[in-house]
Amino acid sequence: MIPAEFFKKIRRIEIRTNRLVDTLFAGEYRSIFKGKGMEFLDVREYEIGDDVRTIDWKVTARMGSPHVKIFAQERELLVFLVVDASGSTRFGSKELLKSELAAEIAATIAFSAIKNNDKVGLLFFTDQVEKFIPPRKGRNHVLRLIRDILYFQPRHHRTDPTVAIEFLIHALKRRGIIFFLTDFIGPGFDLESIRRPLSSLNSRHDLVVVLINDPFEMELPALGRILIEDAETGALLTIDTSNHKVRERYRVMRREQRLRVESFLTGLGIDRIAISTGEDYIPKLHRFFRERARRLR
Repeated sequence: MIPAEFFKKIRRIEIRTNRLVDTLFAGEYRSIFKGKGMEFLDVREYEIGDDVRTIDWKVTARMGSPHVKIFAQERELLVFLVVDASGSTRFGSKELLKSELAAEIAATIAFSAIKNNDKVGLLFFTDQVEKFIPPRKGRNHVLRLIRDILYFQPRHHRTDPTVAIEFLIHALKRRGIIFFLTDFIGPGFDLESIRRPLSSLNSRHDLVVVLINDPFEMELPALGRILIEDAETGALLTIDTSNHKVRERYRVMRREQRLRVESFLTGLGIDRIAISTGEDYIPKLHRFFRERARRLR
């Protein structure tokens, strides 16, 4: 049985995100993602201004002059939400847990998709694929997805994104838009280990990584001696946060980790949005959509 407060929360998310979709995201969503799902039709000779990525090299070699592929826009897109459900996401020092913030962001994206008559699917992962919901259309389907994001209880706590990535590569036969919501925290996020599978996923789909973090994870407050438990391994560590040098070393370490992740994603050509539980996610989503539309134009 799902507690009544979860239904109230789902309803609040629906009302808020519905309004946001109507006022902010509907136009951006269509301009950025419409046409990313394409069906091959034919080839023609290359003309100045054509995207070089559409060149058909086999036909070019056979004909002796550059030819490009012609595509027809598919009637609907496939939008897929990939949500990190590991132990580290069940944390938050502000109003929302990271998992709750992920739910609101996912809801906004999902409502944008169904208003455009697109299909939406969902996958939860830890160090295993915890749950897979195939893409479908409709308001009731999206509400089910939001309910699951809020209420889903994973069986495991550790993280291995490679398991989820490889599952998606085999499960999604059509090109789609994948929003990968995660905090990029945990031993499973070894950058070299996930480089190849993440690059493969990005080559098959339009991949956007949504980095969810919390201010407490980036900079320790001065609270004296505190006991910290690793949410994924259960390991305990005592830290003296009253020591300025300790806080500074922690801040530098976390900043370097985040810069490595950002550089890693940039190197793979993967778009990203970094959002913290301590800020309003709406301006960041809006800015990302606007800048991506400008870049694609």
